[in-house]
Order: sequence, then C-alpha cells, then structure tokens
Amino acid sequence: MTEPAITPDLIAAHGLKPDEYDRILEIIGREPSFTELGIFSAMWNEHCSYKSSKKWLRTLPTTGPQVICGPGENAGVVDIGDGQAVVFKMESHNHPSYIEPYQGAATGVGGILRDVFTMGARPIAAMNALSFGEKDHPKTRQLVHGVVEGVGGYGNCFGVPNIGGEVRFHRAYNGNCLVNAFAAGLAETDAIFYSAASGVGMPVVYLGAKTGRDGVGGATMASAEFDDTIEDKRPTVQVGDPFTEKRLLEACLELMASGAVISIQDMGAAGLTCSAVEMGDKGKLGIKLTLDHVPQRETGMTAYEMMLSESQERMLMVLKPSMEAKARAIFDKWDLDFAIVGETIAEDRFLILHGNETMADLPLSKLASSAPEYDRPWVETPAAAELAPVPEVDAIDALEALICSPNYCSKAWVYEQYDHMVMADTVVAPGLGAGVVRVHGTPKALAFTSDVTPRYVKANPVEGGKQAVAEAYRNLVAVGARPLATTDNLNFGNPEKPEIMGQFVGAIKGIGAACAALDMPIVSGNVSLYNETDGQGILPTPTIGAVGLLDTLDDLIAGVARAGHVLLLLGETRGHLGQSALLAEVFNREDGDAPPVDLEAERRAGEFILANRHWITACTDLSDGGLALAAFEMAVAAGVGVTLDASEMATLYGEDQGRYLIATSFDKAEALMVAAGQAGVPLLTVGKVGGDSIRFGGSEAPLADLDAQWRGAFAAHFG
Repeated sequence: MTEPAITPDLIAAHGLKPDEYDRILEIIGREPSFTELGIFSAMWNEHCSYKSSKKWLRTLPTTGPQVICGPGENAGVVDIGDGQAVVFKMESHNHPSYIEPYQGAATGVGGILRDVFTMGARPIAAMNALSFGEKDHPKTRQLVHGVVEGVGGYGNCFGVPNIGGEVRFHRAYNGNCLVNAFAAGLAETDAIFYSAASGVGMPVVYLGAKTGRDGVGGATMASAEFDDTIEDKRPTVQVGDPFTEKRLLEACLELMASGAVISIQDMGAAGLTCSAVEMGDKGKLGIKLTLDHVPQRETGMTAYEMMLSESQERMLMVLKPSMEAKARAIFDKWDLDFAIVGETIAEDRFLILHGNETMADLPLSKLASSAPEYDRPWVETPAAAELAPVPEVDAIDALEALICSPNYCSKAWVYEQYDHMVMADTVVAPGLGAGVVRVHGTPKALAFTSDVTPRYVKANPVEGGKQAVAEAYRNLVAVGARPLATTDNLNFGNPEKPEIMGQFVGAIKGIGAACAALDMPIVSGNVSLYNETDGQGILPTPTIGAVGLLDTLDDLIAGVARAGHVLLLLGETRGHLGQSALLAEVFNREDGDAPPVDLEAERRAGEFILANRHWITACTDLSDGGLALAAFEMAVAAGVGVTLDASEMATLYGEDQGRYLIATSFDKAEALMVAAGQAGVPLLTVGKVGGDSIRFGGSEAPLADLDAQWRGAFAAHFG
C-alpha cells in the first residue's frame, strides 16, 4: 500500500503545529514516513505528552511516607500497612463519550481498570464523576443514558463494585460532557509491577485481545476541540469487551505470580506506540517491533493502523526468555493472544518492521521525554465582583428547588444501574459522601470519594482548587477514614487561551496548597484539555479522587440519626452565598466569589472528628446547599424529621467551608462540646432530630413529601 504524501494539511490533521513538524525534521534529519508522522502525532499530542501542563504538574506535592509510587507510572501506589498497598488512578474519557456515549464510557472504565491491574493490583472499587449539559438540551438525555449504561455495562460484567462518584448538569457542558473514571486495587507492597523495560535482547510480548481498526487516532482526537465535523470522529472511539478484560486480569495476575514479567504496560491511549515507547524510554532502551506478528482481527491492516489502534483489552510485556513456555501456557488457558512481537535493543531506536519494509526508524527517547513542552501564556482570573443582594425566600421552598433539580436530587437512578455489592466487601454504598470497602481478610477498610465544585473554580481558581481537595478530605473524615492520598483529573478548555490557562494555573496552585496542608499528596492523575466546542469551553473541572484508611471497621462512622438526637454544627458559619447552590437553583444566578478555604481550620476540624468519632452517630460534611441540604440528606437517610433553629437564607444555605453536621445523643453531645472547647474548634447546637417533617425556623413540610420529590426528580428528568 502506498503511503500518502506528507502535506501541510496532513500534518495539521495529525494535530501537529508547523513548528512542531519543523522540530521533527530537525530530530530525524529527513521527511518522516506516514507511519512515523502518526507515531510523532500520538506521542506529542496533549493527551500523551502533557506538553501544556507539565510545567505546573511538577509543582504538586507527590511524596510522603505513605507513598510507594507517585505520578509517572500507570497508577499511584500508597502503603496501607501490613505489607499491603492501595493502587489507584483517575482518568478521563470525555471526547469519546460525547461522540459515542456507551462505548466511550465503557472503554473509559476498561482503561482505568487496566491501569490498576497492570501494576499487579486486583481491582476492588470503581467510581465515576460525570458532567452533562442542561437537562433540556437536545443531546443531554441521550448522553446520560448512553454514559450510565456504558459505565454499568462494563463495570458490572467485569465484576468490580462501583461505590461512589458525582453527576452534575450545567450549560457549559452542552458541547462536551465529562466522563472521569476512577479505579483502585489491592497489591502486596513487594509485588508491584512497573513499566520500565530492562535487559537487552529481551522478548517484547503482546498480550490479550486482537488489534483492530477501532480507536485509530483516538489520542489525537482527544487533544483537539470539537466542531461541526464531530460525527466524522466516531471511528476514533474504541470498542470494549469486559469479559475479555476479566480474563486478561486473571491471566496477568497469574503471569505476574509466575515470575515471568520483567515489565508490563497496558495499551491505552496511542495503543502499541505509547506502550512500547514508554517501556523503552523509562528503561533507557530501544524497542524493535515486527508487526507481522501482531494478532489482528481485521485483514490488510497497515503499520500506521496497527501502531495507532486503541483496540481494548491489550497489554505489552517484557518477558524473561526462560519463562516463555510457562507464560504462553497461562494465556492459552485463558484463551487470550500471546505473541512475541519484538525485542529490546541497546540503541536509542524505535524500529518498526512490517513485511519486508522498515516503516519507522526513530530515536525512541525523542518521542517521549523530548516531546515539546510549553510555558503557555496565562492571565490571572479577575477577582469576582461583590455579591449582589440575595432576597429572602421561604426556606422550605428553597429546599424544594434544590432537591428537585438534577444536580441535588437523589442519583439512585444512576448508581442503581451499577453493581456496588459484587465481591461482597462494600460497607458503605453510593449515595452520600464516601463509599467504603473492606480490605478482604483484614480488619481494615478503604474509603473513596471524588469531588469538585466547578462554579467555584471558575469564579476563583485558587480557592476552587483548594475546595475540591478540602471537600474530598471532609468526605473521607465524615466516615471515620484517615485521608491518605489523592489522584486528579484536570478537565479544562483550550490552554492556548491565556484566560483558560490562567484557570488551570490557579487551580493547580490551590490543589497543591491543599494537598500539602492536609497531607494528601497527588500520586497519579490525568489532564484533559481542549474541552471546547465551537470555541465554547467547559467550566474548569479539576476533579479530585481521594482515598482514606480505616484501621478497623470499629472506626467507621456510618450510623443514622434517631429521634431525640441533637444536631451539632462543627466549624464557623459566616453565611457565604457567593456561587452557592441556592443562587444557581433558586435565582438562576452565578455571581460573587467562591467561599474561602482555611486549610488550617479544615485540618483542625477533621482531626477533631477522627479523635472523637466514638461520640458521633452520624456525620456529613457541609458543601453545596449548606446546612439545609445536609440536614435534609441526614433526615432522608434516617427516615426521620429534623428541626433546624435557623430560618435565614445565609445561615441555612451559606456554603462556608470546613464544616460538618453531627447527630448524636444528648449525653454524647455534651462530651463533644467539652472536647471542642479543649481543641479550640467551634461547635454549636443547631437543631434536633424527630417527628415526620422538615422544619427550618417557622417553615415546615412533611418529610415524606420532600423525600418523594427528591427520589423521583432524576427519573422525571431522564427516566
């Protein structure tokens, strides 16, 4: 097959700028072949190279005594004691999910699970953070159904509990939905597998499913804005098979236990290209591949197609030569492909052979560690204008507006489509705060959450970045878990616009400050840029996934409020209504500044909860909707009414940070008050539990009526 001529249009179609192409010419001293152009495009796009974000990602705190492996590998690894580690990461599949919702979301789940088990960990939990456009937008219903079915279809078949996440709606996502997938697994600390190749002349082995034409150019597509040619990009979306992935998991873990693996890397973005280059670059070796040996499910595939295919359920491994027969037998048993497709070489070369031809011969190190890196111009986000007056409205009417909106109604319609009990270790199911999973065979448990409030980040990127980490911290603390570490999924618009880059820089500064202050280092993550359609960008959405540890389930705070309990509010209330849920849902306004985050106060409050959890029956953090929504959710969980003393909008619906609502008996409330005085943290009685209604000041409504509205709203919008 004759390869196409390299033209300016072809270069641009590969997402390469003219100066980047000039750099390629300088590196190789000649015009690249079509396959070589594709390889450079894959390795130098935003999705694989992080060329616009590297400078700022380096400023994040990534180390700590609990960190075994930070950013740079497939997933982060954190020590949880007793020779065990939790392995976790969050990654986006935004562009594919907008183009083809079911497969885009499904393969997002498949990809993040592979990131975890390629490190030698068995997956034990998954989450997803989903952002969609307005509920009445013509595409939203299709996206919601397709994405939720894709997440459930893949995760349920694979057999991993989905124990948490977020779903939000905002007009800024009309042209770009966000699908951020999280997975965590368990591994032994002395059996973590890394991707750096070692040894010259070692076999490079292809494992798993066959290669097809699905997903060719997917990473490049994910690094560009959308326009009216979006439907043309449908072939760049991968197709997943969760049953094959389950077999791949079992085969890989068995292979790892056999001692045959030198290094291993999943084939994710940019497929065979990225996995081979990363293994070689990290090991300071070259790689020679013979594509005739690649298992293919379609006929007549070119070198370009094989190198850039993102077909799912595939791994690349460097194998101990003496173990070939044993390794092959394991994959034969699991009915998966096993093929030696190349070898490690001493020279700094990425050599691709197909038929009798050399299709690519490139300096391997220049593809990865020498990719372009930009210091994009950025402008600081201007300070928000002062909040205009907020009228007083009936407190219960305001609550109804919140609980009937798709943002704050029950999301059971979503998470009930996901299996959250498979593996039988789920202790706290999705619905409120953090999910909790037992560490099987031990007294320990792990808590998981994901958080961000994008309107805060837009108004004030630094405070919004801090708040995302702080809320994740609070969600873990509220179930009694000690926060360990975080992963991030940084979703933004076009970084070539200084105001968008300014949002990114500000958010990174806030995230970094909060991770350092709360001892929650970032150990893995993903950056998703160019989330724009026709020049309209999303809200800046730096999702934070966080993991916490309970040394024993006796430490778990997971009770429900009971009639006669006292409601206590920990933390200081100033009545901050800027960028609040009340403004957005009741008044259709997004004005004022984001709430400030006092990181020292956050830590003091969190440590107070953990030190005094034995006196706490039920606990939730205060975030969107403030005290009012937190009290309502506590009432719904318990099936019993609550009364709050306050009736003012700012007190009920203000979104001051660093706060928790606690339900406990009168005697224990007194003990907590004494402890709070000694610890120097504000703790006030704000109400009581009992009856069958929600009463805020002088306003009241039956709990049953409000509960029915809350539970039925999502299906009414999308059912």
